[in-house]
Amino acid sequence: QVQLVESGVGVVQPGGSLRLSCAASGFSFSRYAMRWFRQAPGKERELVASISGTGWRDGWSTNYSDSVKGRYTISRDNAKNLVYLQANSLPPEDTDVYYCNARSEPNDYWGQGAQVTVSS
Repeated sequence: QVQLVESGVGVVQPGGSLRLSCAASGFSFSRYAMRWFRQAPGKERELVASISGTGWRDGWSTNYSDSVKGRYTISRDNAKNLVYLQANSLPPEDTDVYYCNARSEPNDYWGQGAQVTVSS
């Protein structure tokens, strides 16, 4: 059974930091590209960060949306089947539901989402 479970969410003050974790099981984790999305009510889901799976010749390939570049860092631990999202200098507009995603065509798996609130 495929599972993606996000953790580390909650409330953080503006300018603060948090680290999200996503625990994966039920599939060959290292072969999958891992991604973090976020979504606000009434808006489309936004891809914020991605990291490649195995087979990438030059080490991990990471990509970020312009809205988080320089503030967010995605990483993975294939030995533990975990992917992380470190988020720094958080403004209130980063308040969203954050989703973990695993993708290797044709498979596309999603976590249940977790709320992050940036507020004083």
